[in-house]
Amino acid sequence: MSGIAILLIGALLCFYGIRSMHLAVLAAGFGVGWLVSDLFNASLATLFLFGLIGAVTAWVVTTLVFKFSAYFIGGLTGAMVGAKVADVLQPGDNNWALSAIVIVAVAVAAAFLADKFRARALLWLTSIGGASMMLTGLAGLNGALEFLRHPEAGWQQITSTLAWIALSVAGWIVQRRLFPEKLGIQRAPAR
Repeated sequence: MSGIAILLIGALLCFYGIRSMHLAVLAAGFGVGWLVSDLFNASLATLFLFGLIGAVTAWVVTTLVFKFSAYFIGGLTGAMVGAKVADVLQPGDNNWALSAIVIVAVAVAAAFLADKFRARALLWLTSIGGASMMLTGLAGLNGALEFLRHPEAGWQQITSTLAWIALSVAGWIVQRRLFPEKLGIQRAPAR
């Protein structure tokens, strides 16, 4: 059940994230809460609780400071990306300090990129963040794919990273084609 939920939320963010800022905020907040608690092998109830707390907190903060919404959405999706990077970089048990440093560094960098480049940065960030959630969801559905969540061996890290890149690019392509108006892209006239 948890694998399906996180897979669906990840797919929503990866392939539909740029369409609705409210949806992106809720999905990214849920993803941050889920992925950060998943770093430390939390129970299913704790994962959902942290996901819900993350979603509500993200939405409230972004609503209160809507003027800076791109910055916050960028930071949230950056935190999701940072959580996945921290997991890929640390085979075996994860270190809290190193995980926190990676998550905060990526979140801050993503927030500044989103603030500066708006929709184009958010397109990439929602695709990358959604792809990380989808991989976590797939791992939860099938024990043989657990390496997508916590890669340990070198081949697992490479395969997980390549799958992450492929899903991110697919999300970017889909969102770019579905929502060109959000990106200020002119569609080619039909022949």
